[in-house]
Parts: sequence; C-alpha cells; structure tokens
Amino acid sequence: MQSSGDLLADRRYAYAKAAFDEEDWPAAADLARQALELAPDFTAAWFLLGEACQRMTEEGPSAREEAVAAFSAARRSDAQDVLGAGVKLALLGAEEPGRAMSTAYVRSLFDEYAIRFDRHLRQSLAYRGPELLHDAVRRACSRMLRPFRFDLMLDLGCGTGLAAEVFQPQCRRMAGVDLSPAMVRKAEAKRLYREVEVGDLLPWLEAWPEGAADLVLAADVFVYLADLAPVFAAAAAVLDREGFFAFTVQEPAGEGVVLGEDQRYAHSEAYLRGLADRFSFDPVILERVSTRQDRGEDVPGLLLVLSRR
Repeated sequence: MQSSGDLLADRRYAYAKAAFDEEDWPAAADLARQALELAPDFTAAWFLLGEACQRMTEEGPSAREEAVAAFSAARRSDAQDVLGAGVKLALLGAEEPGRAMSTAYVRSLFDEYAIRFDRHLRQSLAYRGPELLHDAVRRACSRMLRPFRFDLMLDLGCGTGLAAEVFQPQCRRMAGVDLSPAMVRKAEAKRLYREVEVGDLLPWLEAWPEGAADLVLAADVFVYLADLAPVFAAAAAVLDREGFFAFTVQEPAGEGVVLGEDQRYAHSEAYLRGLADRFSFDPVILERVSTRQDRGEDVPGLLLVLSRR
C-alpha cells in the first residue's frame, strides 16, 4: 500500500480501499476524504476519491465535479502521474485524450503486470497478436516475392519477448525495447534478443542508423500511444528498401484516434491509411483481426504490414 507518512491517514486510506473493493462508493469516498484531511498531499487517496466519485456520476453533476477535482489534485501531487490520473480525466472529458497517458503510468502498469504477463495474456485474454503478425508477414513476403527471412527485426514494446519467440526462426538478429524494467528482465532471460533495452520506443527507434532494419514490429503496443506519426516517420527512416513495418492496433467505432473505457487508444483505418500515405508506405496487408479478448468477447482490431514505397 502507498503511504502518506501519516499512520492515521494510511489507516483511513486502507479502510477506504476496502470499502471501494466492496463497491461501497459513498463509504470509500468519505473515508478517502478523511485521509486527505490528515494528509492533503496523499496522491493515492486523491486518486481513490476520484475513482469512488466517478462510480457515482449517475447521481448528479456534483459527483463528476468532485471526481475531476480529485484526479486533478492527484496529478498535481505527482507530476509523473504514475497512477494515471490524466487518463481518468480524459475519460471524464476534462483532459485532451492525446496527452492523457504518461510514460510513468505505462511503466508502472507493466512493472506490476510482468510477473503474470505471459500466463494472463495467453490464458485469460486468449492473446494471439504475435501469431497473427507472423502469418501476415509471411503472406506479405509471398506477395512481394521476397524470402521470409530478415536480417534485423526491431521489436517495439517487446514486453517479455512473446513476438520474438514466434519470429526467431526467420530473424538473424532481433533487438527490443520496452518501458518496463521488469518486462525487459523477463525478455532477457529468454535469450532471444541480440540486445534489449529499457526505454521509450521512439528515441530508441530514431537512434538506429538509416536503413538498418528490414522488419519493424509492434505487437499490441500502439494502444498506449495516441499520435503515431513520429513512429511512422522513424520506421520509414530505419527500414531498408525491402523492409516491412508490421503492427496491430485496436479499432474504434468511429474515426481518428479514440481513448476507450478500457484506457487504451484505438486508431481507425482511415487514420492509419493517411499516415501510411504521408510517410510513403504502401499497405501489403490490411485486415480486421482480434488479437485478444475482453470478458470473453473479441476486441476489434486492425493488422497492417506496410512496405516502403
């Protein structure tokens, strides 16, 4: 449990968390307020108050207003926004969605998730992104009359190395990057990558020499990025003339880029086609897929394999 440094405030917060877990939103909110009276800069208590009030927004506008105020206070008390208050504010319509998700939030999310990541994705969410990408890249190679072999694959947001496990037979070298140190440690233990680093995928990708790679892969990674234009630009620079840029995204019901209730970004086909044209990519494969399930239902998505024009 996060601590405020005040024993009584911590105790009130623990009671508030227990009430929240029991779905007693009014009690959780009241106990969180009590914790904040004792420790006004207690980030976790502000966030919990926001969550409790968010659950009560149907009761009237005052609950929404208090939720917005609480999440705003949580973000002010933690400039890195590890808990993801910006995402909550965006879902409440009080923040620009494209700027809502902090790097620290994503890193923390996956550091906590790492220990059960592979098992939960495969068993609980029926995750199949790497296999779908592998099959699509194989078909793209056939259409472009090129061997299904790659000298260097760059794996963006590599996680624990699930994509590397699938693509290893076709790649002479693989390099990966991920925000989460815990994820990278698990990837390193599999000994699949020539190198794997902790860091933000964009500067890592931009640091590679022009034309260095012949496959840039992003399996279920862009759900944590709103603006994909910088990544498209970096991928275009790092790929050689026969290289592929292959990735999956979630697909929104509407157009553009949407931050969903699942706290993941979805990118429309029109948005992706526009970026492909802007950065001189041609779609070799563009198809609707579902890489995972949510509560037993397939999550709508898109899979693209792009070639340089």
